[in-house]
Amino acid sequence: MRRCSIALLLSLVLGAVLAPAAHATPAYADYLDLPAVNAEGEFGGGLHPALPLSEPPLRAALTQARADGIAPSRYGTLLHQYWLVVSTGNAAIDLATWDPARGTAANAATFAQVYVNYFRIAAARPDFYWAGLAGIAGGSFASGFFDVGDIGTVLSVGGIHELGTAVADLLRATPPELVAAIPADIAGLAANGPRLTAADLAWYQHRLMIMQKHIFTDLVPMHEAYLAEGMAAIDEMFAAGVIDDDVRTAWAGIDGGTAAGRADALVRMTDREQNHIVADQWDVTAAGRDGMGRVLTYVTTVAGKPAVPGVRAPGVYAPVTVRAGGLGLRMPLPDFNWADRDARWAYITTDLVPRHLDLAADMAHAVTVYAEPFPAKLTRGRMLGRLPELIADLTTQWQVVHQ
Repeated sequence: MRRCSIALLLSLVLGAVLAPAAHATPAYADYLDLPAVNAEGEFGGGLHPALPLSEPPLRAALTQARADGIAPSRYGTLLHQYWLVVSTGNAAIDLATWDPARGTAANAATFAQVYVNYFRIAAARPDFYWAGLAGIAGGSFASGFFDVGDIGTVLSVGGIHELGTAVADLLRATPPELVAAIPADIAGLAANGPRLTAADLAWYQHRLMIMQKHIFTDLVPMHEAYLAEGMAAIDEMFAAGVIDDDVRTAWAGIDGGTAAGRADALVRMTDREQNHIVADQWDVTAAGRDGMGRVLTYVTTVAGKPAVPGVRAPGVYAPVTVRAGGLGLRMPLPDFNWADRDARWAYITTDLVPRHLDLAADMAHAVTVYAEPFPAKLTRGRMLGRLPELIADLTTQWQVVHQ
């Protein structure tokens, strides 16, 4: 009996030694082949609800996936989420609560912090031209965002009323055949503006917050990846399908260290931002709210003036000109709507990008511009503070001429 017990014990021990070791489930197992369901910034949190919102577990999963030879295309969303979490951490933004649906008040600090972060990156790396442009032009955009909130209370009084009265007076003094020929956006503003509601304004701000998060989610993670690991990180993002060949070419241009490469990268990244990331979202916004979307996108076009030195206001860059019955009318209201793709891109490439390249060519001066406190930039860009300039443009450049 004792010999049997010893033999049984030995067999159990040998069996335990020789049996295949049980392997722990890889840290990345649940994170492969995930779609980026929130890539467009519509909801709170990150790219997929299954992914952590803190760096350590994401980094551990990535490290193990790389070590195990997993194809980058299978962990693309995990990789993107990792760099997004790095990005929001460096930007002092809480990704978990960054949710456009929470409304303007809950997101106001984050909305401004996005542009503060662009300036932080650009000041540290002035060769990152897109970050500088995103901060300066985006800061003007942020001013418009807060102006939209003001419109709800001052649409019929104060500054907005003053601006509207100036336009109405000029129209009353304009021959009716010319008034009849004015662009649809101006006619729509006159017809639909009076029925704007607080709900319309809240909806528009919600649309702006979605687009802002979409741009950040797409472009900032690649900036942080390059800052941390250089072209190796960019190549991994490309292999994972997070970025395309065009953007990889942009980073190669920056990495090459030439002015031509940096300028090319600015155009490529701006093209990605405006013609791929938010193009469809601008279309939806302009078509929304039973005409109010078109009114609001035009109002912010009228008021907008990116703060890049030398850039013209939209109404100065492309003023409306109409002709009828041997008469012509030139008015300093923009002959385009920022929501329209082709017109927006023409303004960006004709005025905005060239003037930013002028600024960026003197990196020391550019850094001085980037380093100015953001609240000062925000205040200077506010539409209400610029009303005298807007009204001066209207009253001095509104001209009826005989053809």
